[in-house]
Amino acid sequence: MNIGIYIYDDAEVLDFSGPFEVFSTASRLSAPAGQFKVFLIAEEARTVNARGGYPVVPHCSIDNHPALDLLIVVGGVHTNELTKPAVIDWVRRTAKNTKLVTSVCTGAFILAQAGLLTGLDVTTHWEDQQALQTTFPDLNVIANQRWVDQGKFVTSGGISAGIDMSLHLVARLASPELAKLTARQMEYEWHTNTHPETYVNQQPC
Repeated sequence: MNIGIYIYDDAEVLDFSGPFEVFSTASRLSAPAGQFKVFLIAEEARTVNARGGYPVVPHCSIDNHPALDLLIVVGGVHTNELTKPAVIDWVRRTAKNTKLVTSVCTGAFILAQAGLLTGLDVTTHWEDQQALQTTFPDLNVIANQRWVDQGKFVTSGGISAGIDMSLHLVARLASPELAKLTARQMEYEWHTNTHPETYVNQQPC
């Protein structure tokens, strides 16, 4: 499967590096090896400066990438992406031809702007859930969930929740055994879906 992760300036680092690590590790451990191929995709073929000034060189641009089976749109300082017709149109067109479309954190805003989440249960970072509901009232924003699986569309909470969602997708696309093996190889405790303590009564930093 070809997995494309869309990144942009001020994208949250773990939003894309977490899923990248999950799928690349799962691919290495799969039998036969190489089940997943992961690409970082940006609007343009140039270095992207992620959160904290982290420079990242994408594998390809939105105009030059392999056909995708799974699209992952990450979060971060996402507001500029919502004002880019070329990006939103690309997300919309790409979603028509992929088996799965997912988001990490505030990447859900980009999917919603593309009109892909209308009427669905979704989630995002706990700090942005109210804004997502207010901006897109036709969504049903779910709290206290690490990820929300609606079939073709899967959204996750913030930052590390993208790792949990990606392991869920490995389990769904390959096997639960491969997902567990991947988490063990990463020395990562795969969180269950419901974690109220993660979200309730927290205040922004």
